[in-house]
Amino acid sequence: MIELKNISKTYLMGQTQVHAIRDVSLEIKQGDFTAIMGASGSGKSTLLHILGFLDRPDSGTYSLAGRKINNLKDSQLAVLRNNLAGFVFQQFFLLSQINALENVEMPLIYAGKRHLRQKAREKINEVGLSSRESHRPNELSGGEQQRTAIARSLVNDPLVILADEPTGNLDTVSGKEIMTILEDLNKKGKTIIMVTHEAEIARYARRIIRMRDGQIISDQRTESDLGQRSTSETKTEIRVEEKGEREKDSQITEQRNMIPLETILSQSHQSVGKTEFMDHLRQAWHAIIAHKMRSALSMLGILIGVAAVIAMLALGQGAKESMEQRLASLGSNLLIVRPGASRRHGVSLASGTVTRFTLDDARAIAELNMVKAVSPALGARAQLVYGNKNWNTRVQGTGVDFAPMRAFVPDFGRFFNQKEFDQRQKVAVIGLTVAGELFKEENPIGRTIKINKINFQVIGILPEKGANAWRDFDDIVIIPVTT
Repeated sequence: MIELKNISKTYLMGQTQVHAIRDVSLEIKQGDFTAIMGASGSGKSTLLHILGFLDRPDSGTYSLAGRKINNLKDSQLAVLRNNLAGFVFQQFFLLSQINALENVEMPLIYAGKRHLRQKAREKINEVGLSSRESHRPNELSGGEQQRTAIARSLVNDPLVILADEPTGNLDTVSGKEIMTILEDLNKKGKTIIMVTHEAEIARYARRIIRMRDGQIISDQRTESDLGQRSTSETKTEIRVEEKGEREKDSQITEQRNMIPLETILSQSHQSVGKTEFMDHLRQAWHAIIAHKMRSALSMLGILIGVAAVIAMLALGQGAKESMEQRLASLGSNLLIVRPGASRRHGVSLASGTVTRFTLDDARAIAELNMVKAVSPALGARAQLVYGNKNWNTRVQGTGVDFAPMRAFVPDFGRFFNQKEFDQRQKVAVIGLTVAGELFKEENPIGRTIKINKINFQVIGILPEKGANAWRDFDDIVIIPVTT
């Protein structure tokens, strides 16, 4: 049934190589009850893991029913574990949030066979726990927990049962009960492979394999196994004459011994999908209820984490939009041309002479194909007076197109028009800082202020631009540059 040839397994611990299995060859026949013995570190647990499809050998071949399975995918090995192997561990590994019957049902759920849940009740009855099936693991004794684990290992009718120190955590009486159950299962035809370091437990087996340093040092059949073999041969001789009945029994036995490996492996892409969503939801709910405080803290942590991420994204997006608004408020696609000293071929023509722009220069630039709008600009500081209040600020003389070019279209009132520009009228558009200093809560529109003792009428209030460490962009007055 199972055949290992020259199997080796090496683990890397830091810079050190640990040879757990060294060139091991082994054959397990159907119906065997094999005990693997050895000291700690002898490789017996590693060998059991390889036999149970939990680990892969580094070299050698593993054949199951005549087929090599070394190169099977992880999903296919998982299907083999679920259908052909049943595991019994020293630590039981029962789920604490569900009862004994639901623990036994778990392999059926993962195999997509929840409709066969009655089978779980049958198996738990077989191990004598029918009256304890509704109890959770913490309400069961060690022996009862191990019997639950045995029932779980049987629910998918596995070909082989792998037991890793099944009595290691049990008292003597409970240990004998567990071994009696395993012995009865073997008599019913189950193949059992057991790891143990106790000679008394190993005596229940019909074959004892001893290991040391990753190698098999002995492989012996027990007297009980030899006696059963002898009895089997005697019975065969007695029934030779009953040819028809013998052939019929032989065919039945062969059918039972056949492993539908291809059929099982074909389930590798189906078994996961068969696990119903409600089964996952039920298990999640049990876990939440069983650990209320841990679940509450986990949810609180998730909420804090999600809130922090949302807050950071919101702050980042808000800062981005704020910067875009500030940049847009300063105007875009601008080219600022400033006057400088008169030079020719890099040489200054006259000391102190500068190039001055005129309105004709602005009009000439506006005629260029790539220029959308032009505004002349001239600025200086001036003293503003309104009533008994005064304020020193920057006065900017501009053209009519200055407002859309620099995003200075007033929120209240209006900007001066071309007629006012041409007629050099004394109209002014003021920033929010100026409005606050001179007018407080009074409406500035239509009021008259003095700029360097000359009366100007306020016709608009500029939109808010904000300030930085060097300049307040709202501390400004704009008038026609012609004025």
